[in-house]
Amino acid sequence: MARFIFITGGVVSSLGKGLASAALGSLLQARGFSVRLRKLDPYLNVDPGTMSPFEHGEVFVTDDGAETDLDLGHYERFTGVAARNTDSVSSGRIYSTVLEKERRGDYLGKTIQVIPHVTNEIKDFISIGEDEVDFMLCEIGGTVGDIEALPFFEAIRQFSQDKPRGQCIFMHLTLLPYLAASGELKTKPTQHSVKELRSIGISPDVLVCRSEHPIPEKEREKIGLFCNVRKEAVIAAYDLKSIYEAPLAYHAQGLDQAVLDAFNISPAPKPDLSVWEDVADRIHNTDGEVNIAIVGKYVQLEDAYKSIKEAVTHGGMANRVKVNVKWVDAETFDSKDAAPSLAGFHAILVPGGFGERGTEGKIKAAQFAREKKIPYLGICLGMQMAVIEAARNVAGLTAAGSEEFDHEAGKKRFEPVVYHLKEWVQGNHTVRRKAGDDKGGTMRLGAYDAILTEGSRAAQAYGATAIEERHRHRYEVDTKYRDQLEKFGLMFSGMSPDGRLPEIVEWKDHPWFVGVQFHPELKSKPFAPHPLFADFVRAAMENSRLV
Repeated sequence: MARFIFITGGVVSSLGKGLASAALGSLLQARGFSVRLRKLDPYLNVDPGTMSPFEHGEVFVTDDGAETDLDLGHYERFTGVAARNTDSVSSGRIYSTVLEKERRGDYLGKTIQVIPHVTNEIKDFISIGEDEVDFMLCEIGGTVGDIEALPFFEAIRQFSQDKPRGQCIFMHLTLLPYLAASGELKTKPTQHSVKELRSIGISPDVLVCRSEHPIPEKEREKIGLFCNVRKEAVIAAYDLKSIYEAPLAYHAQGLDQAVLDAFNISPAPKPDLSVWEDVADRIHNTDGEVNIAIVGKYVQLEDAYKSIKEAVTHGGMANRVKVNVKWVDAETFDSKDAAPSLAGFHAILVPGGFGERGTEGKIKAAQFAREKKIPYLGICLGMQMAVIEAARNVAGLTAAGSEEFDHEAGKKRFEPVVYHLKEWVQGNHTVRRKAGDDKGGTMRLGAYDAILTEGSRAAQAYGATAIEERHRHRYEVDTKYRDQLEKFGLMFSGMSPDGRLPEIVEWKDHPWFVGVQFHPELKSKPFAPHPLFADFVRAAMENSRLV
């Protein structure tokens, strides 16, 4: 039977609950325990799949095809535990389920209310798989006091009462602001946040306090006294140079010990932190640096490409090199030469996206990388733009484009080298979609197999010819152009097992030019860098020596 840790936040948002949860999960693993992490989000969207990247950052996709919050990416990167669709839920999904049950008559004519029907649904979700692990960590999105989060707070309060004493604890993250005028940290916001939490029946067992300055012992004692928390369970969370220092930093502050003490687990198993010591060593002890341009359309918000940025960092760690990332807005050279914006970089990465905006700039980035022999990694839309560039500028298909852009414009303008995928095989059944279907959850989502050409750049990077990667897209490169493109040197080096869907393309006569239809960044971890990113950064290192 799992022990439950509920992680809440107060004072302000974006304090790092997801990172703290992920780091705690990794520390419990280091002590020999098994863990699973979950995110409960109060927004009314069913999932973040239809939300703008500017609104909510990237959408993290699981093997089983769930579109989830980006914090699940942190959970996977720190623990290596593959997330599932049962690890992320929103108010929208909870309410949808409750209303579906009401329509079916499952409640036998009762009046449907937040308590008990909505809270029971949340508790049922939390309970899924509780017999599978030693610890279940559940992060509640938002901030205590948010009206939309109240059903979740009430649900976890009830849940802790339903379970035997000592099976659930609460960890609360707050902010200790520093007033330069008086030269002191202020504890009152934390006191008020805990007061708000206690007013709804939840008393924190562990307090994690974000601070830009050291927390004096006197202030820890004050926080513990007024918040009814042991002084040893008041944990300082300072700003770090790298998020991957968090497990070691939290361990040094005693977070994992405070959690085990709250559960009365004694004696606590000693932690093996060698993995994180090696990660820290690779971050701080590098042998050179490379400059990589990420040419995207959501670059104003780095969280839109969170997993890509982290995967590039992991690639640097695999090669013991520092990676300097420059975010380049693809729209800046939609209608002009890309060279001034891209000259001097050792490699170029073009990530995914939706819609036509910025795509001409991405096509020019692919052309620049191809012509100048600069290592290139195109992901999802980045692969499709590389294929369109090849079709237009090498294979003579000057009108090449994507059906996605014609659909957006409401008229036919391009020869659709990239088309709307209407049918594909998933497991042992065929999935069918129409252009007019609902947007949410209707893409090709989750893990699919691919077969790689022996001796190809991709096969060399993976060290294998059979792989499985996660997808999130509804448009595909049309194989009817394959022969024409391969005649000019663009090799289709990875295909779906049935040979119908292109997964990887690469230029034969290029030092390193690979486009992939899937999202390899979603499976990369600091202690297990994705092979494509590791090889991409290696190619950037080689190119840096030639520049």
